[in-house]
Amino acid sequence: METHRIAQTSDVRRKPEAPGAEPVARTRYFNAGARYPSRITLTPVIQASKVLVPSRRRDWGILMKTFVHRGQITKVVFGSGTRSRIPEEADALGCRRVLILCTPGQAGQAVEVHDVLGTAAVGTFTEAAPHTPVEVTEKAVAYARTVGADSVLAIGGGSTIGLGKAIALRTGLPQLALPTTYAGSEMTPILGETEGRRKTTRRLPEVLPKTVVYDVDLTFTFPAAASVVSGINAMAHAVEALYAQDRDPLAFLMAGEALESLIRSLPVVVQRPDDGEARADALYGAWLAGTCLGTVGMALHHKVCHVLGGTFGLPHAETHTVVLPHVVAYNAPAAPEAMARIAKALSAADAAKGLFDFAGRLGAPRALRDLGMPESGIEQAAELIVRDGYWNPRPVERTAVRALLARAWAGQPPCTSSGGGHPPTESAVHHSTTMGARHA
Repeated sequence: METHRIAQTSDVRRKPEAPGAEPVARTRYFNAGARYPSRITLTPVIQASKVLVPSRRRDWGILMKTFVHRGQITKVVFGSGTRSRIPEEADALGCRRVLILCTPGQAGQAVEVHDVLGTAAVGTFTEAAPHTPVEVTEKAVAYARTVGADSVLAIGGGSTIGLGKAIALRTGLPQLALPTTYAGSEMTPILGETEGRRKTTRRLPEVLPKTVVYDVDLTFTFPAAASVVSGINAMAHAVEALYAQDRDPLAFLMAGEALESLIRSLPVVVQRPDDGEARADALYGAWLAGTCLGTVGMALHHKVCHVLGGTFGLPHAETHTVVLPHVVAYNAPAAPEAMARIAKALSAADAAKGLFDFAGRLGAPRALRDLGMPESGIEQAAELIVRDGYWNPRPVERTAVRALLARAWAGQPPCTSSGGGHPPTESAVHHSTTMGARHA
């Protein structure tokens, strides 16, 4: 468990040491887990604005961090065998005509859930596809209207859940999700859609699922190799939550817990895919990571992956896996607290190299060329990434991004000195906040 510094500011009742001098507040530090003193300030290792708040007493004040936290409204059911509760959860939402969504490969699971829902299921649409193509969504919306659906239930990962969100956006239908991967999309109001080889990502509160049912049992058939890249995809959500523009203490704590759960469980899943404890731990970490992504903004990593996926049709989770160490190296000089937390979770000296080595130990892909990206696409991708970019802790510069992509394409280790070892200046940080903050 992470140790936080708990600072106690003691009352100062004695006279000043010198005439006219201000009283001095004495500070002592305690480890979390000990009895907390009566007057404390919690200072987790995150960077935020600091203000001095006047006390009702004139002789001391409290140094605190300011932040805004956005809570989630999604109901979460987590456990083993929980899919049996889907009829109950659908009924609680007033859903009587549920349309089931899945990919072609998950049609078997859809049949099982259809049987569980009984007469409440009005049909199954089995054509969900990666990156949520608009043409597939339009076909699904037409089918939903044909069968008179009053809700949708997405079974699977990001492809199916993305389709459910796209349908909800166009029809207003409430949605439930039954995740079978570690993608985390079910816990976010983020919708990414692809049209004409371009992916557009938006944050829309109306697409957030009403209820998410996590059934650990459904992940036992998730192949180990796919589990690894899906899990590292979830880790990417947690990583970017650590240095997000609107990060907050709760998101920071959840992100750290998510990383530790996934780093602990994924190697076990590779060795023993039927290990129930490891599967539960991985799904728990994925839930936390998805929740982080749903409450704070995204940065360069997600922008890179959205561009690569939408432009070149690269597989989603594998792309996240390859890109993550390189973006972490890029942002390292501007986000030291985040890097320290990542390195701690990995038990590594360097966050970026630790992530690269972790993927390698699990047999995950580490080169974009192995995913089908042409080397000639590096220039195009760099141009698209800097255009309408997301906020990022370090300014997004085309030359540096191109170098990042070149290393990721070739499968080379991340360049841990990409920022020259120096954090950006105040003006540079201000510049980076103007580049599409809160796009998603």
